[in-house]
Amino acid sequence: MNLPNKLTLIRIILVPFFATVLLIDKIPHHYLIALLIFSIASITDMMDGKIARKYNMVTDFGKFADPLADKILVISAFACFIELDIIGAAFIILVLFREFSVTSIRLIAAENGKVVAANMWGKAKTVSQMVAIIVVLINGYIVELANMGILSLSINLNILTIINQSLLWITAVLTVISGIIYIKDNFSFIKTAK
Repeated sequence: MNLPNKLTLIRIILVPFFATVLLIDKIPHHYLIALLIFSIASITDMMDGKIARKYNMVTDFGKFADPLADKILVISAFACFIELDIIGAAFIILVLFREFSVTSIRLIAAENGKVVAANMWGKAKTVSQMVAIIVVLINGYIVELANMGILSLSINLNILTIINQSLLWITAVLTVISGIIYIKDNFSFIKTAK
């Protein structure tokens, strides 16, 4: 197994640790630890693709596992946010619908020997998801520090909630737009599916 594929596996392995730490509020500084784990996982996402392309280490496993690892990481974060009452189920339903739709089109295309690359909207969606997750974790840590009496805030904590919700719904809008554009641009694969 080459280095990019090992990095992809590390990202998948980090997901249960991320989710466990984030959901157990008895762990001191759990938002900070979850943020660090998520950041390390996100860095492996940037590194594995660059290394694979630069050193001609692209494999079929990597083509399959890399986007799967990304989805597992992001959807796990959003599922934790539901448990933490940061977002509602409607949000993750939108994300799951988009991801299953796009993955289905990619599988149909692959059966026909075609590779469907990510477009600008898909990349914007991914960046918005990563940014939203990181900001929510940072804001969660700020609230955690305030609740522990370590940090005294002169701002209303509701502002952090508004920031979280705004970023998450921007992500939801980009997720829907990217999904619609993706389906429209690749509808020919759906029509030709057997």
